[in-house]
Amino acid sequence: AVPLYLNLRRIRELFGPIMLTLLVAGVVATALGMALAWAFGAERMILMTLAPKSVTSPIAMLVAEQIGGVVALAAVFVMITGIIGAIFGPELLRRCGVQHPAARGMALGLTAHAVGTAQALQEGDECGAFAALAMSLMGVMTAVLLPLAVTLWL
Repeated sequence: AVPLYLNLRRIRELFGPIMLTLLVAGVVATALGMALAWAFGAERMILMTLAPKSVTSPIAMLVAEQIGGVVALAAVFVMITGIIGAIFGPELLRRCGVQHPAARGMALGLTAHAVGTAQALQEGDECGAFAALAMSLMGVMTAVLLPLAVTLWL
């Protein structure tokens, strides 16, 4: 909470880009994960379990249950996603030339949730603040929009 408060002015300045990034990254992360599993022949139940992989475990478990996934397996997917994101994310961002702390934090928080946020806090307060914000907003967006999207399109 302290890094968020200390970076509140910067967050307000970037509110529009933050929300756009959140929406695009949330859709892409969910769609790519599901598309890859579908390409390998995963059943609908596994697809619904994999869909909320980029949020914290409590949210992912509730959403997975709502959309017809397996709750326990959703928690496993979340842990795997977080660990892989925290291990490979910083190096991947470096290789892609992403140096700005806010952008790095957003990327880690959106994709690797709590584990990525912990990694981002090691990089600095601004990076950690944006990771915490991204993780929180991604959780809210996923909890609200993913069940709605599944109801409308699947």
